[in-house]
Amino acid sequence: MASLIVFPAIDLKGGQVVRLAEGDMDRATIYGDDPAAQAEIFENAGSEWLHVVDLDGAFAGESVNGAAVAGILERFGGKIQLGGGIRTRESIERWLDLGVTRVVIGTAALENPELVREAAHDNPGRIVVAVDARDGLVATRGWADVSTVRVEDLARRFEDVGVAALLFTDVGRDGLLKGCNVEATVALARAVSIPVIASGGVTDIGDIHALKGHVTDGIEGVITGRALYDGRLDLREAIEVANRINTSRR
Repeated sequence: MASLIVFPAIDLKGGQVVRLAEGDMDRATIYGDDPAAQAEIFENAGSEWLHVVDLDGAFAGESVNGAAVAGILERFGGKIQLGGGIRTRESIERWLDLGVTRVVIGTAALENPELVREAAHDNPGRIVVAVDARDGLVATRGWADVSTVRVEDLARRFEDVGVAALLFTDVGRDGLLKGCNVEATVALARAVSIPVIASGGVTDIGDIHALKGHVTDGIEGVITGRALYDGRLDLREAIEVANRINTSRR
């Protein structure tokens, strides 16, 4: 059965719900000061998943908004995918033990790939590798640094190790409502055997329709943030569109 998961995003900065433009911490728009309440709003709209990012943690290399994440865990009844500053085995295990369904590893995937392999082996289906790109090259440390490693090359390092999915973000489109980079996302999904989650630039329901046509290419889901907060995308409608795939392709 093919499916498309819609992941509404809650990005945390200083305990508040924000969205950044191109990952720039100085270009943050605040959308609320109660992340747990926002999680409940998404759940009431029908969401079974949340994508939560500790933005401060991504830069600090360790959890900064842990209290806000804990609050979300208490209020949201579905599954939570968490990223941002998770770079040690201890932090991976701590969040999984606290109830996070999946942890997202970005910087450490490039700098310490063995950590990902070991964690995925011991926690199959619960580790997501973030492959964030600027012009096709992997960006790390909250997207502040750009490596010389191509996205496809990093992704292939983690095939057949139990990774749940690859989270592909086109940094140049994130938070700018430019439209999802469907072409690059699909190209990555076709290049590897790991399911791919699209992120960055989702503007409206058109992006959901565009991505749903590539589920059989390996697109597992799509993350959307600013389009929801700005009212350009209705979460309930997006989930309904995704669920039509689930029904029609069983």
